Amino acid sequence: MTGWNFAEAWEVVAELVPEAPAQVQGSRRFTWRELDERANGVAHTLVAAGVDEQDKVAQYLYNGPEYLESMFGIWKAGLAPVNTNYRYADEELAYLWDNADVVAVVFHGSFVETIERIRDRVPRVRTWLWVDDGTGPCPEWARPYEEAATSDPERAAGPWGRSGDHLYLLYTGGTTGMPKGVMWRQDDLFRNLIGAAVNPAVREGDADLSAVGGWVTGPGPVGLPACPLMHGTGCMTQLIVLSSGGCVVTLESRTLDVEELLDTVEREKVNSMAIVGDAFAKPIVAALDAEPDRWDLSSLFLMASSGVMFSEPTKQALLAHIPTMLIVDAFSSSEAVGMGQSVSSAGFAARTAKFTVGENTRVVTDDGTDVEPGSGQIGRVAVGGFQPIGYYKDDAKTAATFLTIDGRRYSVPGDFAQVEADGSITLLGRGSVCINTGGEKVFPEEVEEVLKTHPSVHDAVAVGVPDEKFGEAITAVVELVPGATLDEADVVDHVKSRLASFKAPKQVLAVDAIGRAPNGKVDYKRLKRYALDTLDIDA
Repeated sequence: MTGWNFAEAWEVVAELVPEAPAQVQGSRRFTWRELDERANGVAHTLVAAGVDEQDKVAQYLYNGPEYLESMFGIWKAGLAPVNTNYRYADEELAYLWDNADVVAVVFHGSFVETIERIRDRVPRVRTWLWVDDGTGPCPEWARPYEEAATSDPERAAGPWGRSGDHLYLLYTGGTTGMPKGVMWRQDDLFRNLIGAAVNPAVREGDADLSAVGGWVTGPGPVGLPACPLMHGTGCMTQLIVLSSGGCVVTLESRTLDVEELLDTVEREKVNSMAIVGDAFAKPIVAALDAEPDRWDLSSLFLMASSGVMFSEPTKQALLAHIPTMLIVDAFSSSEAVGMGQSVSSAGFAARTAKFTVGENTRVVTDDGTDVEPGSGQIGRVAVGGFQPIGYYKDDAKTAATFLTIDGRRYSVPGDFAQVEADGSITLLGRGSVCINTGGEKVFPEEVEEVLKTHPSVHDAVAVGVPDEKFGEAITAVVELVPGATLDEADVVDHVKSRLASFKAPKQVLAVDAIGRAPNGKVDYKRLKRYALDTLDIDA
């Protein structure tokens, strides 16, 4: 085999622990043997539809067993899965599937009406697999997914075989611009994820499937993605779980239901949970504060987060309720995995945005020199090692993000940071949303984390609006705690007590809800437009 391939590895897992649980959602339970056989059915169906090697298959799905099961089948067939954000509107959806050259779509029935509006705009798509979610009948232009999954349990593969060069295509919207597809070779992703979390030996030498038996000696850990599988944090954490011979538990609700989440952790004895920062953690804390003795969460030994800042006070509050677990706050993105992490345990919660760097991480200036620890200088975070090969059909963006520094290739997605005297890094934020006020660069995330520590503020975003004196004036848009009223001067003074005065907002605006996406990210463009309209400023 040329390189590590997830389908090859998971087939070995299915042979090692065929009757162990692999996926659970409510009353639906699948063993590893069933997962393997159903993924074979999906693969046979796709190959029979006339696909070519590495054709793209979109997954337009909420969390559920069909997500990872269809991904397994796609990889078995030597095709490339394409994640699809189920919050996208028609224009974004049509753009994504056209840009990704999608030829098949696996979709939940809830999305039939949306698909029917754009089907004529994605003529490459020839195969539609409809996942029944009780919202209506299968349309005549689609085939029931269940029929495909149960069509043929025999081991499936495309005529071209499988390779570590086969892709996982991870589309990311970030905070600006249209979605862009990050191309991960399976071999690079497997070595990165499994090498970090399961067995460091997979990072070296040729792929050796016999080694899987060395770490899968029985049923593995039970993982629960509280965040969407359509995003990197949710999916990559569960790739680790499955590659360990474990079981992925998904929730039945399609929005965060904290009671269901904690009930499920207790019932299924979940070991690891994937969330995205405060957007998930704060509601969990509120539920545990309200009923501290309701749930037995002693099985939970790991809570992982990535993608957005995760505040120290929230970590402390979680650990006060679940002192036996570790919180791993990973500094990673779709195009750069392993930049750094912070680990918090009972009695010690890592500072917000402070990370221990990964072994292949450095912070560099624009000329490629390393930022001196303790210098106060700001640089961009670069991570080497096993990283993506670039963005799909975007050579310019690839060249701008994946750089060669001192003869080594690095992913440099645009995160700015300072290097502390002890070698750790303090993350400042993405340059794409940096605010230039009076000649000073201010990263919104730094201001937002302080805003969110004000007792009246539940969530916050900082944006820059045009200003004659300062060029841009920092404006805070805040979602208040229920029942609170906005005291603008007090909020500004609170920020000034923690940060330099030039980083404090010039005005504070209240909004009913910040409106974070399922991955915890915010739409800066939308909230900036809200600020401009509210302040009656032309831009």
